[in-house]
Amino acid sequence: MATKKNYRANNTYLIEGASGDNPKLFAQVLSDGRESLYLEFYLGYTEAVSKSGNTYKKVNRQTERLGLYLWQAPRTPIERQQNKETLALAKKIRYERGQELLESNEGYRLAKPKDIDFIAYFQSYIESYTKKDIRMIEIALHRFQDFLRDTAEYKKFQKHITPQQISREMMLTFTEYLQSRSIGEGARGIFARFKKVYKSCGVKYKFNYTEPFTDVDGKTISIKVDDNQLRKEILSLDEIAQLASTHYDNENPNIRRAFLFCLYTGLRFCDVKDLTFTNVDFANRLLKFEQNKTKGHSVNSGVVIPLDETHLKLIGEPSQPDNRGEVIFPLPSYEMCLKALKRWVKRAGISKHISWHCARHSFAVNILNNGANIKTVASLLGHSGLKHTEKYTRAVDSLKQQAIASLPALNID
Repeated sequence: MATKKNYRANNTYLIEGASGDNPKLFAQVLSDGRESLYLEFYLGYTEAVSKSGNTYKKVNRQTERLGLYLWQAPRTPIERQQNKETLALAKKIRYERGQELLESNEGYRLAKPKDIDFIAYFQSYIESYTKKDIRMIEIALHRFQDFLRDTAEYKKFQKHITPQQISREMMLTFTEYLQSRSIGEGARGIFARFKKVYKSCGVKYKFNYTEPFTDVDGKTISIKVDDNQLRKEILSLDEIAQLASTHYDNENPNIRRAFLFCLYTGLRFCDVKDLTFTNVDFANRLLKFEQNKTKGHSVNSGVVIPLDETHLKLIGEPSQPDNRGEVIFPLPSYEMCLKALKRWVKRAGISKHISWHCARHSFAVNILNNGANIKTVASLLGHSGLKHTEKYTRAVDSLKQQAIASLPALNID
């Protein structure tokens, strides 16, 4: 039986924490059907005087928003599992905060920013991180460490830097550095993850986490990207055929099958690696799965893709007929897959910078070139609207211009 929720006047309720516990875990009901989790700290009390002149004890409390959310009324097994995992993480954080309070000198004061090694905090954040974008979080740390090493002005902070030493000027230089290392969405995504970790540190240790990311005019420092411009390289159908016919010593057949499958379906790496035979409806020749990137956050996270002979050949069959839970493409780490992919592309004689995500872009551009309409492409890619799909139509127009420009000039009298 579910525990009854005793709502307070501000539409919040206690989840965990008995009398005397510090902090306590609460949830606040939001208008979008979710509940925002937060911690409430008891920070003692001070003597105060009322308007009538009476002296009373004013209780001091402070809250910490965890950035974690529950479904208020979970309707599916997936939503119920997400609630279970989120709640377990929130309770773990509450316990850790409680231990910090017990270990602090004055019982309720948290560590000061000047005492924090931000690099060490970043590493510990990664160790406890459980979301799908952990690779981008790791890249953000490595890029920041590279930035400190490569920038003469900030080289002194390589081994130790506190949050207070991360300034507005440093962040402006950091954005320039990121854009010199990664283009477009890559640089923006890395900077967004860096800000996310810095905010987490600020929330935990109670300091202003927005200051380094606000310029002198009060505007937020960010990396702006034209979302409708496609920057990744595209593999043409001829190049895909060239890649499919290329083999090399000690190649990994699962990497080979998985990448070719992505070129013919538009799947992301995080989705293709998790596919099992339960996702395949062999009778109706359909692939059904939920996108890891939007699962639990979008009603359009489910994708259905028709399968043809090429797809089915790449999928194969489970090692045992009843082993439907078997992973279709047993893949090593992303880094290992990318290393193998680069070697494969080079052996095929393709002089393009190809990452795994290029398969998704190549799929979209190639089917648009072959006459698919933009709504169909958006559906196959699992986009909730046409905004993110429109960049592929621009890429197709560019390819058409290149094709026309490749025609030899005519001498016309």
